[in-house]
Amino acid sequence: MPAAPLDHNAAMHPPMNRRQFLAASAGGAATLAGCATSPSSFSSSGIIDTHTHFYDPTRPQGVPWPPKDDAVLYRPILPDEFARLTRPLGVAGTVVVEASTLEEDNQWLLDLAAKFPPILGVVGHLKPARPGFADLLTRFAKNPMFRGIRAGTWEGPLKPADTTTMTNLRLLSDRNLSLDVNVGTDGLSSIAAMANALPDLRIVINHCANVRIDGQTPPAPWLAGMSACAAHKNVFMKGSGLVEGTGRTKGDAPSDVAFYKPVLDAIWERFGDNRVIFGGNWPVSLRFARYETVLGIVRGYVEAKGASATKAYLSGNAMRVYQVRA
Repeated sequence: MPAAPLDHNAAMHPPMNRRQFLAASAGGAATLAGCATSPSSFSSSGIIDTHTHFYDPTRPQGVPWPPKDDAVLYRPILPDEFARLTRPLGVAGTVVVEASTLEEDNQWLLDLAAKFPPILGVVGHLKPARPGFADLLTRFAKNPMFRGIRAGTWEGPLKPADTTTMTNLRLLSDRNLSLDVNVGTDGLSSIAAMANALPDLRIVINHCANVRIDGQTPPAPWLAGMSACAAHKNVFMKGSGLVEGTGRTKGDAPSDVAFYKPVLDAIWERFGDNRVIFGGNWPVSLRFARYETVLGIVRGYVEAKGASATKAYLSGNAMRVYQVRA
């Protein structure tokens, strides 16, 4: 379902600086502390959502994604809306992931981050196999909000045997930046090989490696790929893409934690409580469920494991992986 339309009335929604936003988020968490779904463990720092997308199709240059015929996503998706939606749920901020193939849109996101306190960091999009990668990385990494890149999406799978790719990826670890990867089951062996070759590079697998979620035990090849990647301590799992994995695009993805438990258990057993991080994948997740459902599934699962594990999953691991502070 589409989110509420953006309200541009500055008098009704005056802009806040980053400190004011985080204080308001903490207050929202404390207010909800008496509710069954309250983020009571996060009254001081708040939840960090490590996977959102912001963009504005009304810019003169437009956007390469989403397409114009997408009735849910083709509209301005900006931090003010995200803040109003998630602040009452105890979300303190987000790491936004670039969803554009245009290199200059990395700068657009960094400029946006400078103005909007909900953005704690930016994962940009650069192509490590392309000429000029090092110069672009040097340029964008001068901004402390630039926390890494995502690869393996538009330009095809990452190739650990490619010398140029590996040389360029080493530049990320040299700068204490991370690598997000968007792969399926067939790409997990390459990620394991890359992690072995680049042990100092923090690698974050997105969307549970896009496994299909049907309430049943995940496929054996996916489980094997998870084990291969988890054997390397520099690989992390972003627990995003859960409702998307159901394939239910009418906003009717199940909210029952038990439906997702086989996948969440498989991830938890392999990566443990210090290498799994929360990602909402908003606004893409709107096709499948409300944000409250997305967050509620994860919280319903992890809170049963105790306060320490909950804090690690919903904020602490994100701070460590992306080197951000809420």
